Amino acid sequence: MGMPFIPNTEQQQQEILQTLGLKSFDDLITEVPESIRFKGEFSLPDPLSELEAFRLLKSMAKANKNIDDYACFLGGGAYDHYAPAAIDHIISRPEFYTAYTPYQPEVSQGTLQAAFEYQTMICELTGMDVTNASLYDGGTALAEAALLAHRNSRNCDHLLISKGINPNYHRIIETYCRGQGIELKEIPLTTGLITDVEKLKSLISQSTCGVIVQHPNYFGNLEEVFETDKIIHSTNALYIVSVDPISLGILVPPGNYNADIVTGEGQVLGNSLSFGGPYLGLFSVKKELIRRMPGRVIGETVDSEGRRGFVMTLQTREQHIRREKATSNICTNQALNTLVATIYLSLLGKRGIREVAEQSLQRSHYLADQIANLPNFSLLNSGHFFKEFVVSCPVPAREVIGKLKKQNVFAGIDLGKTDKTRENQLLVAVTEKRTKEEMDRYVAG
Repeated sequence: MGMPFIPNTEQQQQEILQTLGLKSFDDLITEVPESIRFKGEFSLPDPLSELEAFRLLKSMAKANKNIDDYACFLGGGAYDHYAPAAIDHIISRPEFYTAYTPYQPEVSQGTLQAAFEYQTMICELTGMDVTNASLYDGGTALAEAALLAHRNSRNCDHLLISKGINPNYHRIIETYCRGQGIELKEIPLTTGLITDVEKLKSLISQSTCGVIVQHPNYFGNLEEVFETDKIIHSTNALYIVSVDPISLGILVPPGNYNADIVTGEGQVLGNSLSFGGPYLGLFSVKKELIRRMPGRVIGETVDSEGRRGFVMTLQTREQHIRREKATSNICTNQALNTLVATIYLSLLGKRGIREVAEQSLQRSHYLADQIANLPNFSLLNSGHFFKEFVVSCPVPAREVIGKLKKQNVFAGIDLGKTDKTRENQLLVAVTEKRTKEEMDRYVAG
Protein backbone atom coordinates (compact mmCIF):
# COMPACT_ATOMS: atom_id res chain seq x y z
CA MET A 1 0.00 0.00 0.00
CA GLY A 2 3.05 2.23 0.27
CA MET A 3 3.48 4.53 -2.71
CA PRO A 4 6.83 6.14 -3.62
CA PHE A 5 5.14 9.28 -4.96
CA ILE A 6 2.33 9.55 -2.37
CA PRO A 7 4.05 8.44 0.86
CA ASN A 8 1.97 7.41 3.84
CA THR A 9 3.11 5.97 7.16
CA GLU A 10 2.05 2.67 8.72
CA GLN A 11 -0.12 4.65 11.14
CA GLN A 12 -1.85 6.50 8.29
CA GLN A 13 -2.47 3.22 6.47
CA GLN A 14 -4.10 1.73 9.57
CA GLU A 15 -6.27 4.82 10.01
CA ILE A 16 -7.46 4.51 6.39
CA LEU A 17 -8.26 0.82 6.78
CA GLN A 18 -10.00 1.38 10.11
CA THR A 19 -12.16 4.12 8.58
CA LEU A 20 -13.13 1.73 5.78
CA GLY A 21 -13.84 -1.08 8.25
CA LEU A 22 -11.06 -3.27 6.87
CA LYS A 23 -8.20 -5.14 8.51
CA SER A 24 -5.62 -5.25 5.73
CA PHE A 25 -4.78 -4.02 2.26
CA ASP A 26 -5.71 -7.45 0.87
CA ASP A 27 -9.23 -6.88 2.20
CA LEU A 28 -9.33 -3.64 0.21
CA ILE A 29 -8.66 -5.39 -3.10
CA THR A 30 -10.64 -8.56 -2.46
CA GLU A 31 -12.93 -7.79 -5.44
CA VAL A 32 -9.95 -8.00 -7.81
CA PRO A 33 -9.54 -11.67 -8.90
CA GLU A 34 -6.31 -13.25 -7.74
CA SER A 35 -5.53 -14.39 -11.29
CA ILE A 36 -5.18 -10.83 -12.62
CA ARG A 37 -3.37 -9.26 -9.69
CA PHE A 38 0.14 -8.04 -10.43
CA LYS A 39 2.90 -10.08 -8.86
CA GLY A 40 6.60 -9.37 -8.98
CA GLU A 41 8.13 -6.41 -10.80
CA PHE A 42 7.46 -4.60 -14.04
CA SER A 43 9.72 -5.65 -16.91
CA LEU A 44 11.32 -2.28 -17.48
CA PRO A 45 14.77 -1.44 -18.88
CA ASP A 46 17.50 0.08 -16.76
CA PRO A 47 17.22 3.83 -16.10
CA LEU A 48 18.70 6.21 -18.67
CA SER A 49 20.57 9.45 -18.34
CA GLU A 50 18.97 12.58 -19.79
CA LEU A 51 21.25 12.38 -22.83
CA GLU A 52 20.47 8.69 -23.40
CA ALA A 53 16.73 9.30 -23.02
CA PHE A 54 16.89 12.16 -25.52
CA ARG A 55 18.70 9.97 -28.07
CA LEU A 56 16.19 7.15 -27.60
CA LEU A 57 13.16 9.39 -28.03
CA LYS A 58 14.72 11.06 -31.07
CA SER A 59 15.31 7.69 -32.72
CA MET A 60 11.71 6.67 -32.00
CA ALA A 61 10.42 9.95 -33.46
CA LYS A 62 12.15 9.17 -36.75
CA ALA A 63 9.38 6.65 -37.39
CA ASN A 64 7.03 9.59 -38.00
CA LYS A 65 6.71 11.01 -41.50
CA ASN A 66 6.46 14.78 -41.18
CA ILE A 67 6.01 17.83 -43.36
CA ASP A 68 9.64 18.84 -42.99
CA ASP A 69 10.59 15.89 -45.17
CA TYR A 70 7.49 15.62 -47.39
CA ALA A 71 5.66 17.98 -49.74
CA CYS A 72 2.26 18.17 -48.05
CA PHE A 73 -0.93 18.28 -50.13
CA LEU A 74 -3.12 17.14 -47.25
CA GLY A 75 -6.10 19.23 -46.19
CA GLY A 76 -9.60 18.32 -45.11
CA GLY A 77 -9.63 20.79 -42.22
CA ALA A 78 -5.92 21.06 -41.28
CA TYR A 79 -3.49 22.80 -43.61
CA ASP A 80 0.24 23.34 -44.01
CA HIS A 81 0.40 27.14 -44.02
CA TYR A 82 3.53 29.08 -43.10
CA ALA A 83 3.75 30.48 -39.57
CA PRO A 84 6.14 33.44 -39.03
CA ALA A 85 9.05 32.67 -36.69
CA ALA A 86 8.12 35.58 -34.41
CA ILE A 87 5.04 33.69 -33.20
CA ASP A 88 6.96 31.08 -31.19
CA HIS A 89 9.18 33.77 -29.70
CA ILE A 90 6.24 35.83 -28.43
CA ILE A 91 4.08 32.99 -27.08
CA SER A 92 7.05 31.58 -25.15
CA ARG A 93 6.86 34.48 -22.70
CA PRO A 94 5.86 32.83 -19.39
CA GLU A 95 3.06 35.29 -18.62
CA PHE A 96 1.35 34.09 -21.81
CA TYR A 97 2.53 30.49 -21.93
CA THR A 98 1.34 29.49 -18.45
CA ALA A 99 -1.72 31.73 -18.12
CA TYR A 100 -5.05 30.26 -17.02
CA THR A 101 -8.61 31.60 -17.15
CA PRO A 102 -8.28 35.26 -16.09
CA TYR A 103 -10.83 35.31 -13.27
CA GLN A 104 -8.82 38.10 -11.61
CA PRO A 105 -8.68 40.87 -14.22
CA GLU A 106 -6.48 43.09 -12.06
CA VAL A 107 -3.57 40.67 -12.57
CA SER A 108 -4.47 39.42 -16.08
CA GLN A 109 -4.69 42.51 -18.26
CA GLY A 110 -2.17 41.23 -20.83
CA THR A 111 -4.01 37.95 -21.36
CA LEU A 112 -7.38 39.68 -21.45
CA GLN A 113 -6.27 42.33 -23.93
CA ALA A 114 -4.78 39.69 -26.25
CA ALA A 115 -8.11 37.84 -26.23
CA PHE A 116 -10.00 41.10 -26.82
CA GLU A 117 -7.79 41.93 -29.81
CA TYR A 118 -8.37 38.41 -31.16
CA GLN A 119 -12.14 38.88 -30.91
CA THR A 120 -11.89 42.24 -32.67
CA MET A 121 -9.85 40.87 -35.57
CA ILE A 122 -12.11 37.84 -36.08
CA CYS A 123 -15.13 40.17 -36.15
CA GLU A 124 -13.36 42.23 -38.84
CA LEU A 125 -12.50 39.09 -40.79
CA THR A 126 -16.00 37.57 -40.66
CA GLY A 127 -18.05 40.76 -40.76
CA MET A 128 -19.96 39.64 -37.66
CA ASP A 129 -20.97 41.59 -34.55
CA VAL A 130 -19.56 39.44 -31.75
CA THR A 131 -16.87 36.77 -31.41
CA ASN A 132 -16.11 34.64 -28.37
CA ALA A 133 -12.62 33.98 -27.04
CA SER A 134 -12.56 30.56 -28.79
CA LEU A 135 -13.82 27.00 -28.55
CA TYR A 136 -11.87 23.75 -28.88
CA ASP A 137 -11.71 23.41 -32.68
CA GLY A 138 -13.69 23.86 -35.87
CA GLY A 139 -15.75 20.71 -35.32
CA THR A 140 -16.88 21.47 -31.78
CA ALA A 141 -17.55 25.09 -32.73
CA LEU A 142 -19.92 23.99 -35.49
CA ALA A 143 -21.63 21.51 -33.17
CA GLU A 144 -22.10 24.26 -30.57
CA ALA A 145 -23.66 26.39 -33.33
CA ALA A 146 -26.18 23.61 -33.95
CA LEU A 147 -27.11 23.59 -30.26
CA LEU A 148 -27.42 27.38 -30.22
CA ALA A 149 -29.84 27.23 -33.16
CA HIS A 150 -31.95 24.68 -31.30
CA ARG A 151 -31.94 26.77 -28.10
CA ASN A 152 -33.00 29.80 -30.09
CA SER A 153 -36.10 28.11 -31.53
CA ARG A 154 -39.02 27.16 -29.31
CA ASN A 155 -41.11 25.23 -31.84
CA CYS A 156 -38.42 23.79 -34.12
CA ASP A 157 -37.32 20.18 -34.02
CA HIS A 158 -34.69 19.59 -36.69
CA LEU A 159 -31.59 20.97 -38.40
CA LEU A 160 -30.63 20.77 -42.06
CA ILE A 161 -26.98 19.99 -42.76
CA SER A 162 -25.27 20.06 -46.13
CA LYS A 163 -23.50 16.92 -47.31
CA GLY A 164 -20.65 19.28 -48.23
CA ILE A 165 -19.71 19.60 -44.55
CA ASN A 166 -16.41 18.08 -43.38
CA PRO A 167 -17.38 14.46 -42.50
CA ASN A 168 -15.48 14.70 -39.21
CA TYR A 169 -17.50 17.78 -38.27
CA HIS A 170 -20.64 15.93 -39.34
CA ARG A 171 -19.93 13.12 -36.88
CA ILE A 172 -19.33 15.56 -34.02
CA ILE A 173 -22.62 17.31 -34.78
CA GLU A 174 -24.43 13.96 -34.86
CA THR A 175 -23.02 13.09 -31.44
CA TYR A 176 -24.04 16.44 -29.94
CA CYS A 177 -27.53 16.33 -31.43
CA ARG A 178 -28.21 12.71 -30.50
CA GLY A 179 -27.87 13.56 -26.83
CA GLN A 180 -30.22 16.53 -27.20
CA GLY A 181 -32.83 14.67 -29.23
CA ILE A 182 -32.34 16.96 -32.25
CA GLU A 183 -33.09 15.45 -35.66
CA LEU A 184 -30.60 16.04 -38.48
CA LYS A 185 -31.70 16.03 -42.11
CA GLU A 186 -29.07 16.01 -44.86
CA ILE A 187 -29.14 18.29 -47.90
CA PRO A 188 -27.67 16.42 -50.91
CA LEU A 189 -25.08 17.81 -53.29
CA THR A 190 -25.30 18.49 -56.99
CA THR A 191 -23.06 16.57 -59.39
CA GLY A 192 -20.74 19.58 -59.18
CA LEU A 193 -20.23 18.96 -55.45
CA ILE A 194 -22.08 21.98 -54.07
CA THR A 195 -25.19 22.09 -51.88
CA ASP A 196 -28.34 21.54 -53.93
CA VAL A 197 -30.37 24.71 -53.26
CA GLU A 198 -33.46 23.25 -54.95
CA LYS A 199 -33.40 20.36 -52.48
CA LEU A 200 -32.89 22.89 -49.68
CA LYS A 201 -36.09 24.66 -50.77
CA SER A 202 -38.06 21.42 -50.52
CA LEU A 203 -36.58 20.38 -47.16
CA ILE A 204 -36.76 23.63 -45.20
CA SER A 205 -39.86 24.56 -43.20
CA GLN A 206 -40.97 26.71 -40.27
CA SER A 207 -39.96 23.85 -37.94
CA THR A 208 -36.32 24.01 -39.09
CA CYS A 209 -33.99 25.35 -36.35
CA GLY A 210 -31.09 26.12 -38.62
CA VAL A 211 -29.24 25.25 -41.82
CA ILE A 212 -25.54 24.33 -41.73
CA VAL A 213 -23.28 24.84 -44.74
CA GLN A 214 -19.52 25.05 -45.23
CA HIS A 215 -18.01 27.70 -47.50
CA PRO A 216 -15.72 26.75 -49.15
CA ASN A 217 -17.12 23.27 -48.61
CA TYR A 218 -15.20 20.08 -47.81
CA PHE A 219 -14.43 19.57 -51.50
CA GLY A 220 -13.10 23.11 -51.90
CA ASN A 221 -16.10 24.43 -53.84
CA LEU A 222 -17.68 27.82 -53.24
CA GLU A 223 -21.34 27.56 -52.23
CA GLU A 224 -24.23 29.71 -53.47
CA VAL A 225 -24.25 31.64 -50.22
CA PHE A 226 -26.51 34.54 -51.26
CA GLU A 227 -29.18 32.26 -52.72
CA THR A 228 -28.94 30.10 -49.60
CA ASP A 229 -29.53 33.19 -47.44
CA LYS A 230 -32.79 33.99 -49.28
CA ILE A 231 -34.10 30.46 -48.79
CA ILE A 232 -33.15 30.17 -45.12
CA HIS A 233 -34.43 33.57 -44.06
CA SER A 234 -37.79 32.98 -45.70
CA THR A 235 -38.29 30.88 -42.54
CA ASN A 236 -37.30 31.33 -38.88
CA ALA A 237 -34.19 29.15 -39.27
CA LEU A 238 -30.69 30.40 -38.47
CA TYR A 239 -28.02 30.49 -41.19
CA ILE A 240 -24.92 28.68 -39.88
CA VAL A 241 -21.71 28.83 -41.92
CA SER A 242 -18.37 27.11 -41.33
CA VAL A 243 -15.53 29.00 -43.03
CA ASP A 244 -11.82 28.76 -43.75
CA PRO A 245 -10.48 32.01 -42.18
CA ILE A 246 -7.76 32.29 -44.83
CA SER A 247 -10.39 32.29 -47.60
CA LEU A 248 -11.83 35.49 -46.11
CA GLY A 249 -8.74 37.30 -47.37
CA ILE A 250 -10.41 37.28 -50.82
CA LEU A 251 -14.00 36.05 -50.34
CA VAL A 252 -16.99 38.09 -49.18
CA PRO A 253 -17.26 37.85 -45.37
CA PRO A 254 -20.24 35.87 -43.99
CA GLY A 255 -21.74 38.98 -42.41
CA ASN A 256 -22.28 40.33 -45.94
CA TYR A 257 -24.49 37.38 -46.91
CA ASN A 258 -26.47 37.59 -43.67
CA ALA A 259 -25.08 34.57 -41.80
CA ASP A 260 -26.40 34.33 -38.23
CA ILE A 261 -23.60 32.15 -36.84
CA VAL A 262 -20.09 31.77 -38.26
CA THR A 263 -17.64 29.12 -37.12
CA GLY A 264 -14.27 27.98 -38.40
CA GLU A 265 -11.02 26.18 -37.73
CA GLY A 266 -8.33 28.59 -36.54
CA GLN A 267 -5.43 26.19 -37.06
CA VAL A 268 -4.65 27.98 -40.32
CA LEU A 269 -3.95 31.21 -38.43
CA GLY A 270 -0.38 30.41 -37.42
CA ASN A 271 -1.04 27.24 -35.42
CA SER A 272 0.98 24.13 -36.25
CA LEU A 273 -0.55 20.87 -37.48
CA SER A 274 0.59 19.11 -34.28
CA PHE A 275 -0.83 15.66 -35.06
CA GLY A 276 -4.37 17.07 -35.05
CA GLY A 277 -4.41 19.44 -32.10
CA PRO A 278 -4.75 21.42 -29.99
CA TYR A 279 -6.56 23.65 -32.45
CA LEU A 280 -8.82 26.68 -32.22
CA GLY A 281 -12.57 26.98 -32.80
CA LEU A 282 -13.79 30.31 -34.19
CA PHE A 283 -17.31 31.33 -33.18
CA SER A 284 -19.04 34.57 -34.21
CA VAL A 285 -22.69 35.64 -34.09
CA LYS A 286 -25.07 38.50 -34.71
CA LYS A 287 -25.45 40.69 -31.63
CA GLU A 288 -29.00 39.48 -30.89
CA LEU A 289 -27.61 35.98 -30.24
CA ILE A 290 -24.86 37.04 -27.82
CA ARG A 291 -26.60 35.83 -24.65
CA ARG A 292 -27.13 32.39 -26.18
CA MET A 293 -23.55 32.15 -27.46
CA PRO A 294 -21.17 29.64 -25.81
CA GLY A 295 -17.65 30.40 -24.62
CA ARG A 296 -15.85 33.24 -22.89
CA VAL A 297 -16.39 36.82 -24.00
CA ILE A 298 -13.85 39.53 -23.17
CA GLY A 299 -15.12 43.09 -22.90
CA GLU A 300 -13.55 46.54 -22.63
CA THR A 301 -14.34 48.73 -19.63
CA VAL A 302 -12.82 51.43 -17.38
CA ASP A 303 -11.63 51.04 -13.80
CA SER A 304 -12.46 53.24 -10.80
CA GLU A 305 -9.79 55.71 -11.91
CA GLY A 306 -11.10 55.93 -15.47
CA ARG A 307 -8.35 53.82 -17.02
CA ARG A 308 -9.05 51.45 -19.92
CA GLY A 309 -9.23 47.81 -18.88
CA PHE A 310 -10.48 44.39 -19.94
CA VAL A 311 -12.66 41.83 -18.16
CA MET A 312 -14.59 38.65 -18.81
CA THR A 313 -18.15 39.78 -19.43
CA LEU A 314 -21.62 38.21 -19.73
CA GLN A 315 -20.41 35.44 -17.41
CA THR A 316 -23.91 34.39 -16.35
CA ARG A 317 -24.00 32.27 -19.54
CA GLU A 318 -21.04 30.20 -18.38
CA GLN A 319 -20.56 26.91 -16.58
CA HIS A 320 -18.73 28.27 -13.53
CA ILE A 321 -21.91 30.23 -12.71
CA ARG A 322 -24.85 28.53 -14.44
CA ARG A 323 -23.61 24.95 -14.09
CA GLU A 324 -25.93 22.61 -16.04
CA LYS A 325 -27.92 25.59 -17.38
CA ALA A 326 -24.86 27.09 -19.08
CA THR A 327 -24.84 27.69 -22.83
CA SER A 328 -22.03 25.15 -23.25
CA ASN A 329 -20.12 22.42 -21.43
CA ILE A 330 -16.91 23.81 -22.91
CA CYS A 331 -15.66 25.86 -19.97
CA THR A 332 -12.08 26.64 -20.97
CA ASN A 333 -10.98 28.29 -24.20
CA GLN A 334 -7.84 27.75 -26.26
CA ALA A 335 -6.10 30.88 -24.96
CA LEU A 336 -2.60 30.08 -26.23
CA ASN A 337 -3.93 29.14 -29.66
CA THR A 338 -5.94 32.36 -29.84
CA LEU A 339 -2.78 34.27 -28.96
CA VAL A 340 -1.02 32.54 -31.87
CA ALA A 341 -3.88 33.56 -34.17
CA THR A 342 -3.76 37.13 -32.84
CA ILE A 343 -0.03 37.43 -33.49
CA TYR A 344 -0.40 35.85 -36.94
CA LEU A 345 -3.16 38.26 -37.97
CA SER A 346 -1.23 41.22 -36.52
CA LEU A 347 1.98 40.33 -38.35
CA LEU A 348 0.34 39.71 -41.72
CA GLY A 349 -2.35 42.38 -41.64
CA LYS A 350 -5.11 42.63 -44.24
CA ARG A 351 -2.70 42.68 -47.19
CA GLY A 352 -0.80 39.68 -45.88
CA ILE A 353 -3.92 37.55 -45.37
CA ARG A 354 -5.07 38.49 -48.85
CA GLU A 355 -1.71 37.46 -50.30
CA VAL A 356 -1.78 34.07 -48.53
CA ALA A 357 -5.30 33.50 -49.87
CA GLU A 358 -4.40 34.58 -53.41
CA GLN A 359 -1.28 32.42 -53.53
CA SER A 360 -3.20 29.40 -52.21
CA LEU A 361 -5.90 30.00 -54.83
CA GLN A 362 -3.48 30.44 -57.73
CA ARG A 363 -1.29 27.47 -56.83
CA SER A 364 -4.23 25.14 -56.31
CA HIS A 365 -5.61 26.05 -59.75
CA TYR A 366 -2.18 25.55 -61.32
CA LEU A 367 -1.89 22.03 -59.92
CA ALA A 368 -5.52 21.22 -60.75
CA ASP A 369 -4.97 22.22 -64.39
CA GLN A 370 -1.83 20.09 -64.62
CA ILE A 371 -3.54 17.02 -63.16
CA ALA A 372 -6.59 17.47 -65.41
CA ASN A 373 -4.29 17.15 -68.44
CA LEU A 374 -3.08 13.71 -67.34
CA PRO A 375 -4.58 10.70 -69.15
CA ASN A 376 -7.55 9.15 -67.27
CA PHE A 377 -7.48 11.79 -64.51
CA SER A 378 -10.16 14.47 -64.20
CA LEU A 379 -11.44 17.18 -61.86
CA LEU A 380 -14.83 16.81 -60.20
CA ASN A 381 -15.08 20.50 -59.23
CA SER A 382 -17.34 22.03 -61.87
CA GLY A 383 -17.44 25.52 -60.35
CA HIS A 384 -15.10 27.86 -58.48
CA PHE A 385 -12.92 26.31 -55.78
CA PHE A 386 -10.51 27.63 -53.18
CA LYS A 387 -7.29 25.87 -52.11
CA GLU A 388 -8.77 22.38 -52.40
CA PHE A 389 -10.15 20.20 -55.18
CA VAL A 390 -11.23 16.63 -55.95
CA VAL A 391 -9.44 14.43 -58.48
CA SER A 392 -11.06 11.39 -60.07
CA CYS A 393 -8.34 8.74 -60.46
CA PRO A 394 -8.28 5.69 -62.77
CA VAL A 395 -7.29 3.55 -59.77
CA PRO A 396 -8.23 3.66 -56.06
CA ALA A 397 -6.94 6.87 -54.47
CA ARG A 398 -5.00 4.89 -51.87
CA GLU A 399 -2.77 3.55 -54.67
CA VAL A 400 -1.96 7.06 -55.88
CA ILE A 401 -1.24 8.10 -52.29
CA GLY A 402 1.04 5.09 -51.74
CA LYS A 403 2.98 5.70 -54.96
CA LEU A 404 3.60 9.39 -54.26
CA LYS A 405 4.49 8.72 -50.64
CA LYS A 406 7.53 6.80 -51.88
CA GLN A 407 8.58 10.03 -53.58
CA ASN A 408 8.23 12.06 -50.37
CA VAL A 409 4.85 13.54 -51.29
CA PHE A 410 1.70 13.46 -49.17
CA ALA A 411 -0.71 13.31 -52.12
CA GLY A 412 -3.98 14.11 -50.37
CA ILE A 413 -6.94 12.46 -48.65
CA ASP A 414 -8.57 9.25 -49.85
CA LEU A 415 -12.28 10.17 -49.94
CA GLY A 416 -13.14 6.47 -49.97
CA LYS A 417 -12.30 6.32 -46.26
CA THR A 418 -15.47 8.23 -45.40
CA ASP A 419 -17.57 7.36 -48.46
CA LYS A 420 -17.09 4.00 -50.16
CA THR A 421 -18.59 5.33 -53.39
CA ARG A 422 -15.63 7.71 -53.66
CA GLU A 423 -12.72 5.26 -53.40
CA ASN A 424 -11.23 6.55 -56.67
CA GLN A 425 -11.43 10.17 -55.56
CA LEU A 426 -8.57 12.15 -54.05
CA LEU A 427 -8.94 15.42 -52.11
CA VAL A 428 -5.91 17.64 -52.79
CA ALA A 429 -5.03 20.83 -50.89
CA VAL A 430 -2.49 23.46 -51.97
CA THR A 431 -1.28 26.30 -49.76
CA GLU A 432 1.10 29.19 -50.34
CA LYS A 433 3.98 26.95 -49.15
CA ARG A 434 3.86 24.63 -52.13
CA THR A 435 6.43 25.40 -54.82
CA LYS A 436 6.19 24.89 -58.58
CA GLU A 437 8.91 22.24 -58.30
CA GLU A 438 6.85 20.31 -55.73
CA MET A 439 3.69 20.56 -57.82
CA ASP A 440 5.48 19.47 -60.99
CA ARG A 441 6.98 16.55 -59.06
CA TYR A 442 3.47 15.64 -57.91
CA VAL A 443 2.20 15.53 -61.51
CA ALA A 444 5.25 13.63 -62.79
CA GLY A 445 4.86 11.03 -60.03
